[in-house]
Amino acid sequence: MGEYRKPVIELAAFLGNPGLQYKNNRHNAAWLFAETLPFYASLSWKDKFKGSYASLEGSRMPRTDAPCGPEAPEKIHFLVPQTFMNLSGEAVAKAALFFKIKTENVLVVHDELELPLGTVSLKYGGGLGGHNGLRSVKASFGSADFWRLRIGIGRPGHRDIYSWVLSDFSPEEEEVLANVFNALDGFFIELLAGGAEILLPEWKKKTIVPAGKQP
Repeated sequence: MGEYRKPVIELAAFLGNPGLQYKNNRHNAAWLFAETLPFYASLSWKDKFKGSYASLEGSRMPRTDAPCGPEAPEKIHFLVPQTFMNLSGEAVAKAALFFKIKTENVLVVHDELELPLGTVSLKYGGGLGGHNGLRSVKASFGSADFWRLRIGIGRPGHRDIYSWVLSDFSPEEEEVLANVFNALDGFFIELLAGGAEILLPEWKKKTIVPAGKQP
């Protein structure tokens, strides 16, 4: 039998809503994070697969000093769906089908109500937590067996979840997010270059900015 090779990420999709009115919403935390990645601006983005699409040769992936697992794939695909959140799966599945990428090699980056601001989580499969974007991805794939990078936005002190996720981060919350994204940049590169399973123990639930140290 051949050597077991842990799954690597071949497609990373960042969920959010298109339109300037949604740009700084809590629901667009994944888009805000994507824009901080050191290679984001250098990618050649195209309108494709119902979204903004770009790719990066694995050999051009920035390296870190952290030990890596499997080598990065030959090419890593990035997608920012331009559908609304509840139709995100149409774009993600379209790209995955075109490049023949298995669900286990897909990473979906999204905001997460069930995690407090300042906390992130790497997860494979499991429940959807009522997230409409994840529901759409599961429905389009016919499976929930894909990786998720969950960026905590916290629950509001009221029941109007819809207004909460579609409202902007406050200046104080933006300051916390900046610290979270700074910590995530290096992790994300390791994730793409080294394989998700290697990082899962440390990043299954990681508090980057504790509530007591937030502005």
